[in-house]
Amino acid sequence: MVLISNADTKVIVLKHDLDEESVRELIEKKKTNVFKTLLKRPKKEDVHVHSVKFVYEAILKVSAKYNADFFRKAIHPIKVDYNVNEIVLGDGVFPIRTKSSISKAFSGKKSKNKVDLKLEEHVFIQNQDTIYFDHHGKEIKFPFKITPKTIENYPKRILRNNEPNVKRPEITQKAALVKLSKKLQRPIETDVRDLNDEFSIMEITEIYVPIFEARLIGPKKKIVIMRIDAVREKIL
Repeated sequence: MVLISNADTKVIVLKHDLDEESVRELIEKKKTNVFKTLLKRPKKEDVHVHSVKFVYEAILKVSAKYNADFFRKAIHPIKVDYNVNEIVLGDGVFPIRTKSSISKAFSGKKSKNKVDLKLEEHVFIQNQDTIYFDHHGKEIKFPFKITPKTIENYPKRILRNNEPNVKRPEITQKAALVKLSKKLQRPIETDVRDLNDEFSIMEITEIYVPIFEARLIGPKKKIVIMRIDAVREKIL
């Protein structure tokens, strides 16, 4: 397979309007939910907000296309008149399917015979797709809308100023592209000849999402991390 890559890694940082004061208000309203069991929910005074941390967490986007052409074996059945015994095509001779004596005896009309043409097909495939991976490398559906109004103007500077509170992708670009290539190559048969294929990388983008992480301590000193998506103002 030929690999073509003209894609440099892009970096995008999503904007948000959520400040820490608003985050703490949201945490106070929802903090007992994360400690809820089937039997009961703790009192608010039994859940302590130990700390609130702001991070940028990466989503990795990869886009590619896959083109291929190859020859594969195939059988194409065709119908012929009842009195045709075989078909000659080029240098090939294709006999009709053998009818059983029972079908001949009980057939009240002169039905069509069938011939199986064993041929080769020249197949062309063009597949294109985009997949997203969360910070841990799990494939996800992308939940955000990317427009000039929803992204920061100087993403690399923002990430540099927020180190070490930047969570970069745990999955490598190579591993992500391998997963995408396997998805795009389906379903190619194993019994083919003269395979010519090409995998072209179209886009690789790291999208950084602003996240607030609250460390909560509940009954029996149980610790839970509440994560808040600052873009959608949503508890994850």
